Amino acid sequence: MKNNKFFFLALTLMLFIAGTSQSFAQLQVPAASPSAYVAQNVGFTKISIDYSSPAVKGRKIFGEIEKNGVTWRAGANAQTIIEFSTAVSIGGKNLRAGRYSIFMTPQASGEWTIHFNSKANSVFFYQKEGVMDEAAIAQDDAASVKVAPVMGDNTERLTYTISAENNKVAKVTMAWEKVKISFMVDTQVDQKMDGFKTAF
Repeated sequence: MKNNKFFFLALTLMLFIAGTSQSFAQLQVPAASPSAYVAQNVGFTKISIDYSSPAVKGRKIFGEIEKNGVTWRAGANAQTIIEFSTAVSIGGKNLRAGRYSIFMTPQASGEWTIHFNSKANSVFFYQKEGVMDEAAIAQDDAASVKVAPVMGDNTERLTYTISAENNKVAKVTMAWEKVKISFMVDTQVDQKMDGFKTAF
């Protein structure tokens, strides 16, 4: 009888250890750049951004990690995707409803370029032998805008925000390290209203 009790105790202990080991094997380490999402309704349009949020971690980001004059993915991991539920206008160019990837070209001084990639490609699609093909990136722009960065307090994790402003034109801001860079998205409320009027 004692042998049977010992056997069942040993078997239970082995199953517990095996189950615990399997649980540890399945446990994933937290992502260094966790995924993030922000969305805002502006006028008739839903604007959403899917991105990953890297941390500064005491590093100098712009000018060192992200080189001046070299286009980067404006996030981490997969491409940063902005999506519009209706047609919008950015920098005077009309963009259809749909998904676009955002790239940014930082500069040591002056304005940065924000690219809205028409194919929602990764920026690494344009890398040839370790060098970004800036001409090919520009060729696939659905729109691009030049924006002066605003310097301020440190933002440890890259963050996107969307402000509805006057509920016609949205302000989208990327903040990371000591940089904030914003662009405006015209959701074309007046044009859509005029379209509704002529339809009836």
